Amino acid sequence: MKKLSDQPCLIARSLALVGDAWSMLILRDAHIGLTRFDEFRKSLGIAPTMLTARLSALTDEGLLEKRRYLERPPRDEYVLTEAGRDFLPVLFAIGAWGRKYRGGGEVTRFFDAETGTEIDPLTIDRGTGAPLGTRPIRIELPGK
Repeated sequence: MKKLSDQPCLIARSLALVGDAWSMLILRDAHIGLTRFDEFRKSLGIAPTMLTARLSALTDEGLLEKRRYLERPPRDEYVLTEAGRDFLPVLFAIGAWGRKYRGGGEVTRFFDAETGTEIDPLTIDRGTGAPLGTRPIRIELPGK
């Protein structure tokens, strides 16, 4: 993954940080209000060493901020930064893909807390207004 972070492609660079399931699920849980190590561990069933590594990476890369909430014994919580909050549309885009291609059976649903309506994300190109995936794309490498 280290090699990906040096790529000119921003998708590759981003995947170097959040390309594993645990990191994305930690960010998902942070968006629903979880902040403490034990809350993440209970929700995800993740090994403590793995959770520590992922929280550290997400903190180092600026998606989470570590804050002390108890001095004795020392206890920290992890809260979303602006970059972490800006990752929510990415999670919902993955979820929308999953609903279409991995759905079936009972699935978790997400609702707007204020309106109570189920969230149905749409990713569009700001310039054309076209939904992504409906028009051909072209990739231009740097220096070409």
